[in-house]
Amino acid sequence: MTIVFGPGGLGGVKEAVNNLEKYHKMGIKACEIEFTYGVYIKEQNAGEIRKAAERLGIRLSIHGHYWINLNSDDEKKIEQSKKRILDCCKIGHLLRVREIVFHPGFYGKKEKEETYQVIKKAILELQEEIKKNKWNVVLCPETTGKVNVFGSVDEILRLVKETKCSFTLDFAHLLARSNGKMSYEEMLKQFESANYIGKEIHCHFSGIVYGDKGEKHHILTPQTELVKLLNVLKKSKINFKIINESPDPVGDSELSVKVWDEMGK
Repeated sequence: MTIVFGPGGLGGVKEAVNNLEKYHKMGIKACEIEFTYGVYIKEQNAGEIRKAAERLGIRLSIHGHYWINLNSDDEKKIEQSKKRILDCCKIGHLLRVREIVFHPGFYGKKEKEETYQVIKKAILELQEEIKKNKWNVVLCPETTGKVNVFGSVDEILRLVKETKCSFTLDFAHLLARSNGKMSYEEMLKQFESANYIGKEIHCHFSGIVYGDKGEKHHILTPQTELVKLLNVLKKSKINFKIINESPDPVGDSELSVKVWDEMGK
C-alpha cells in the first residue's frame, strides 16, 4: 500500500506552477485545489497547471464551494449549488482531476431522512449531467464535523451505496462529530469495504478542536495524532491520499511526508 500527502490549497493561478514545483521538492505528491470561494481557474489556464502536475507526479483534486446546500428550502439555491458543483466538474475534467469534494448540505428544518432523500436526488441529477458531458470526474461528498450538518458515516455510506458516488473520509471531522469517541480504526473499518472508486481512499486530516456539537475549528496537526492515524492506515491493503486542511497545510503535509518516511512505510 502507499500513502501520499498534500495540502488543501494551490494558491492563485499565477503562482500555481511554482507552488507545484515547491511541493514536489518537499516530497508532496497530492494537492487539493480550493474552489471554496469560487472557481478561480479558467479554462485557458487549466492546461498549463495540468501539465505541471503530471510532470511533477502531483495528484490534483478539487474542493467545491463553501456555500453549497443541496437541501435548501429554496429550490433556486439548490440549483445554484448544483451549478457550483458542475462548474468544479467542468474545470476538474480539464485539469484531469478525479475527485470533486464538497459538503452536501444542512439539515435545516427537515428531518434527517427527508434531507437524505433531497440530497440523494440532487446527486443523481448531477451524475446525469456529468455523464452527459463526458467529464471524467467523481463526486466525493465529505464526512462533516458538525452534528447539525449532513455528512455522518451512515449518510455518506448510504449515498455511496445508493448513487454509486464516491466519498471523502475526513478523519478529523469524524473525530469531532463523535466528540472524540470514534477511533481511527472504527472510521477506517466503516469505509474500507465501501464501493469506492478504485483501490484508494481520498482522505482529509488535520488537527481539530471540537465540543459537544462537533467541530469548532482546525488547528495545526499534532504529530502524535498523525502517528496514531498512520499506524492504523499502514495495516490496510488500500492506498490513501491524505489532504491536510490545517492553518499550515503545506507545512503539515511536509511533516506528514517526513513522519511517514521515518516510519519506514
